[in-house]
Amino acid sequence: MKLPDMSVSLTGYALANTDGIVTPALLIYPDAVDSNIRTTLGIVGNDPERWRPHIKTAKLGAVIAQMTGQGIRNFKCATTLELLTACQSGAADVLLALAVSGGNARRVAEIAERFPGTRISVLVESAAQTAVWRGTRVGVFIDVNSGMNRTGISDERAADVIQLARDLGPAFRGLHWYDGHISNASPAEREKQAHEGYARLLAVVHAVEAAGVPVEEVITSGTPATAAGISYPGFAGGKFRHRVSPGTVVYNDMSSLRQLEAFDYQPAALVLATVISHPLDRQITCDAGHKSVSADAGVPTCTVAGHPEYQPRKPSEEHLPIEIPADAEIPAIGSKLYLLPRHVCPTVNNFDQALMVRGGRVVGVEPVTARGHENPLVLTR
Repeated sequence: MKLPDMSVSLTGYALANTDGIVTPALLIYPDAVDSNIRTTLGIVGNDPERWRPHIKTAKLGAVIAQMTGQGIRNFKCATTLELLTACQSGAADVLLALAVSGGNARRVAEIAERFPGTRISVLVESAAQTAVWRGTRVGVFIDVNSGMNRTGISDERAADVIQLARDLGPAFRGLHWYDGHISNASPAEREKQAHEGYARLLAVVHAVEAAGVPVEEVITSGTPATAAGISYPGFAGGKFRHRVSPGTVVYNDMSSLRQLEAFDYQPAALVLATVISHPLDRQITCDAGHKSVSADAGVPTCTVAGHPEYQPRKPSEEHLPIEIPADAEIPAIGSKLYLLPRHVCPTVNNFDQALMVRGGRVVGVEPVTARGHENPLVLTR
């Protein structure tokens, strides 16, 4: 799939000195992170309580601390390691947005006991998933299928949602609706599609409330649908708290910057790569294959900051071929390239450490705290 050219300036991103940096390297720009957080807060009416960011993107405890520093206290995550990182970073409320069982459920309950000051919740979509949470500190949201068909109960099965909510009793917190499939349309079309879904969700909310079960919170909206979640009138004035949950916006990538071009978002995470080969007349290869820059969103996996004319091709594990147009200068072997990922979330997960950059200089090294998963034997030690 060929994407439109995307021009990302190197101004403010290039390092004054790359000597001694082992590539590929993950570069995080904390000032841009702060700006992106402020932009998102602006979208949600400058109310931090309206945003429950998914930290599958942020990953770094240091970046989560930047978020809590701007008043954000409620988070969402997908792994027990992300849950642990959020709790260690001072989160007040964390939803593990996954239905878990067995050792995963035991680990969530253990983390909840370890951090009594953090309210922890999980998702369920069936009665079989509820028993494990009885007698624990863990709250429960019911996952409603938005049409993405990945997880959740169909909104057409409101009676099942009501029964689940009743069975959960005081542990029931609310409903979760992830509409991540609403991504490629124009903003107007995206809002229309999202609002149609929110109307179906709201019907379920009202049915649960009419059955005498209070709904504390309704969570919607991944990154592309965030503005639509805020603009939907049905979420205003209800008895429940509504929150949106975009996560990519903290760093941004090729996809989010296109989808959200109406807002003042900036790239805040780049991959520094080195040109290692010149195998063909108009082709170079750098050391940022799909084990560095994720290929899960397709090819091209990235764009080269400062060089929109360069055309990244299909990567292998450690190699990324890039075609250089006839009218462009070919970078020499050893040159450095700054790559903006097409999908930043799994790209961040490829690195153990991130270099924090301000003013063209590396000012620190931070662990990618929530990278990967916990030791699978964590409960047996």
